[in-house]
Amino acid sequence: MKDGFVKFFFPSAKLGSIFQQRVVFPAKLSYNETSISEEGRCVGMVSKIYSMGLYGMEAFPVEVEADLSQGLPAFELVGLPDAAVKESRDRVRSALKNCGFDFPVSRITMNLAPADKKKEGPIYDLPLLVSLLKASRQLSCHTEDAVFLGELSLSGELRPIRGVLPMADKAREAGFKRLFVPAENAGEGAVIQGLEVYGIRDVPQLFAYLRGMLELSPAVPQYGDAAFPEPLDFADVKGQPEAKRALEIAASGSHNVLLIGPPGSGKSMLAKRLPSILPEMTFEEALETTKIHSIRGKLPPGVSLIRTRPFRSPHHTISTAGLAGGGPTPQPGEVSLAHNGVLFLDELPEFARASMEVLRQPMEDGTVTISRVGGTTSYPCRFMLVAAMNPCPCGYFGHPTHPCLCSPHAVERYLGKVSGPLLDRIDLHIEVPAVPFEELSSTRKEEPSSQIRQRVNAARQRQNQRFEGKPYACNADIPAGDLQEMCQTTQAASQLLGRAFESFGFSARTYGRVLKVARTIADLEGSEKIDTAHAAEAVQYRTLDRKYWMNK
Repeated sequence: MKDGFVKFFFPSAKLGSIFQQRVVFPAKLSYNETSISEEGRCVGMVSKIYSMGLYGMEAFPVEVEADLSQGLPAFELVGLPDAAVKESRDRVRSALKNCGFDFPVSRITMNLAPADKKKEGPIYDLPLLVSLLKASRQLSCHTEDAVFLGELSLSGELRPIRGVLPMADKAREAGFKRLFVPAENAGEGAVIQGLEVYGIRDVPQLFAYLRGMLELSPAVPQYGDAAFPEPLDFADVKGQPEAKRALEIAASGSHNVLLIGPPGSGKSMLAKRLPSILPEMTFEEALETTKIHSIRGKLPPGVSLIRTRPFRSPHHTISTAGLAGGGPTPQPGEVSLAHNGVLFLDELPEFARASMEVLRQPMEDGTVTISRVGGTTSYPCRFMLVAAMNPCPCGYFGHPTHPCLCSPHAVERYLGKVSGPLLDRIDLHIEVPAVPFEELSSTRKEEPSSQIRQRVNAARQRQNQRFEGKPYACNADIPAGDLQEMCQTTQAASQLLGRAFESFGFSARTYGRVLKVARTIADLEGSEKIDTAHAAEAVQYRTLDRKYWMNK
């Protein structure tokens, strides 16, 4: 020992020759690093820094420990890592070498605690490297208040990762003050207030900052929506006043919609313009939506916070796991990616029966739960379902001028692909007829989305005032126990609903949904109570299934 350092010499092979490589360990240790002494000899070094893990929507702190001890050179990684984490050893080794650092020639043991939670993905590359640098005494600095996340290239550059936003939120909650992430993820993490987020390009930049040789400013969020296309406008839709009215009601109360009509009648056109009349998301809604997209890796570059309501339109060949979420490591599906937005299922009968039926529980509860051997996770999925379909395989069943070429059995089999329980959970059934030539060729200007949106916002404002202090904000989410209080009817409206219940054979669920739609119609009219006209219009939107499914 000399000048406070202990020197060790290890044999190392390079290019077929044997030479001596020196590893120097300071005898004095800092706050989070310890040495183990045996008869005055330093035989090991331990360092600890912090990172985060992610399972579903829930993040958790991870302690990354590095131990250097005597023995044959080895690199062991423990703490329930998956294959991607195990591969970090090679990336860390190459990054250290290519950035000018010495890779310790000793027995290296690195632990990811807690050991009973599985660690997944390449996010631990950076914390493993920093912990190893501290254990080998190549870096000495204060890191107890910091969290490190990032994937390394072999040259030491940092690559973007998924799930930064929920992990940043958990880091702030756990009391950490600083977060180091790849530069591309810095704006995303900066959305969380009370946490300094630093975007790092490569390992030398991080090393220089931690050593006090470089100044970095915390990142700021980027709220631009340039990455999202401008929403389509209802002014482009010719005719279809009844369908537009129904979609306005649906947007006002966040109700589910089924569009039935022949090919070319404008079903998809109407559905794609629905987001243009939906109210703006609150910050809480935007934050939760962004977390889901961050976990799935769907956050557009340069976007820190999604403020445009999602519109998801999966192809009918999608699997059950793709729609509801799943996989060996549970990932959010399309129903969760549509959270606080619209899920559009075009050509509904073409979807697999299992895929359609998996929607039933998420539509009721607003969450989807995925269970695996390793654990259970839940994702929020409060979305507006907009489904579109033809009335028969050829699309012209019941068309006034175009003959239908389908046999009665083919029509019955086609309509039978959509089950009764699923239909029962859709609030508005809307027939979209073919548009006549006179309306298509008309030069009359149609009502733009901006005007419709004003009425929708006014209806939503009335709901927000009514539901103040409640765990829900839309009429569609009113629980059964609050229906009587929130959906008060006049005596005449109550009698009309009673007759409709008996005449059409409504189920209890159908009656509740009709009542909620009537409540939304009343809100659009500025009425405190549901009147006869409101109830009659709501009932009208639940009679279409009788025309097709009960009259086959």
